[in-house]
Amino acid sequence: MPALDDFRHDHEAGVRADGSDETLDTTRIDDVRIAAVRALVSPAVLLEELPVTPPIEALVEHTREAIGQVLHGRDDRLVVVVGPCSIHDHEQALEYARLLKPLADELAEDLIVVMRVYFEKPRTTVGWKGYINDPRLDGSFRINEGLRRARALLLEISALGLPAGTEFLDLLTPQYQADLIAWGAIGARTTESQSHRQLASGLSCPVGFKNGTDGSVQVAADAVLASAAPHSFMGMTKMGVAAIFETRGNPDGHVILRGGKQPNYAAADVEATCAVLRRANLREQVMIDCSHANSAKQHRRQIGVAQDIAAQLAAGERRIMGVMVESHLSEGRQDLKPGVALQPGVSITDACISWDDTVPVLRGLAQAVRKRRGG
Repeated sequence: MPALDDFRHDHEAGVRADGSDETLDTTRIDDVRIAAVRALVSPAVLLEELPVTPPIEALVEHTREAIGQVLHGRDDRLVVVVGPCSIHDHEQALEYARLLKPLADELAEDLIVVMRVYFEKPRTTVGWKGYINDPRLDGSFRINEGLRRARALLLEISALGLPAGTEFLDLLTPQYQADLIAWGAIGARTTESQSHRQLASGLSCPVGFKNGTDGSVQVAADAVLASAAPHSFMGMTKMGVAAIFETRGNPDGHVILRGGKQPNYAAADVEATCAVLRRANLREQVMIDCSHANSAKQHRRQIGVAQDIAAQLAAGERRIMGVMVESHLSEGRQDLKPGVALQPGVSITDACISWDDTVPVLRGLAQAVRKRRGG
């Protein structure tokens, strides 16, 4: 009888195609460019550690419903998504939220104010990818920590009574934070992505699709149409398990004009966009981003763009249902450099207007809504 540990009598499960009993080594063709694999916290664990409270649940639900009423023509207020280009500091974001909350309450009869709380940043080439990917701003990519910090901040902002909006970039992160998001966006670089359109079809919040980076509105209209339809796709459950999701479709999609090769916020651009939507049998309505190509990436030009939009509203334009503004505690932007201290309240991605400049912009938009309503 052979010894129990005789290797000549050990066998792997199954046999190779050539009939041998050797283990197939695939390391030369599989994951050859993967440097490391780290455990990812499951969404369920994070949601249990940082649970939503009944008041926050009510805030998110109420704001989503209110924005939906605007989109379906049953509320004449203007949706205003305003805040930093990206979040990079917890306390500074909270400071901004504490300033925004009383102004939002003051203008609540005319504006539905949603704080821009962006945790992920698409990059043209390389660069800092956002608070979730690199919360310590040092290239350490402590993603589990970033997910926790992002959710904690959303809970604190929402606890103030201020709803939050964000861009959905990574296809997994919604499982960690989408329950706290009142309004979402799909960016210009991902509006054409089938995966993001499918994702939007299952999101519980209204979703805006930006026109393409070249200015194409058709791709955004196509995205609204696609996301309104049911889809089936692969994803990850809150338990961290791969699954097939079947969605019902999102009826609250809309187009965001952010400019392209040239700005597209003027009255003629609104009309041209609505013509595209009309041909697709979609609601004739747009949100306008005052930043990006509409301001030629010159942050102070956002003020002039907002004034132009206000003039259109005051003249009776009802197809503009929302506005986006990039705003921070202090104006401008700064580079993220190793060993160099950051200026407080200044963006490290796109340049923003200051809080002091933001207040008259929002009040001007509210006044225009009142005039439109009175006219």
